[in-house]
Amino acid sequence: MDIFAPNMSVTEVNRISMLGLAHIGDGVYELMTRTMLCREGHTAIGQLHRLTVSRVRAPAQAKAAEKILPLLDEEETAIYKRGRNAHVHGVPQGANAGEYHAATGLEALFGYLYLLGRRERLNTLFAAIMED
Repeated sequence: MDIFAPNMSVTEVNRISMLGLAHIGDGVYELMTRTMLCREGHTAIGQLHRLTVSRVRAPAQAKAAEKILPLLDEEETAIYKRGRNAHVHGVPQGANAGEYHAATGLEALFGYLYLLGRRERLNTLFAAIMED
């Protein structure tokens, strides 16, 4: 198996909990963000870190989710909602419960799409998020 392109089946991915998908999706979203920032020419590590954190924090991810919700198909919306409604064990500082739940839904969706190998769809949604 190619870990960078797992291309799992829907059945295999559905065996993973929503928080498991969010765990994967958190890493996918952060890697996409870091890659985008480096491609934009940011080179100072302090600046890269600040810019990354500002985009991957729960409040920013909640706004990102709002942006792409109208673009999601029925399957993607269902995954987002299941991730959003997953029972989390606390909310980090700097976020409220609603933001954290929305961020968890976004991460679950990104984890789901990544594990299915739907890279083109991930890129489309990420580009929509990053539009000004």
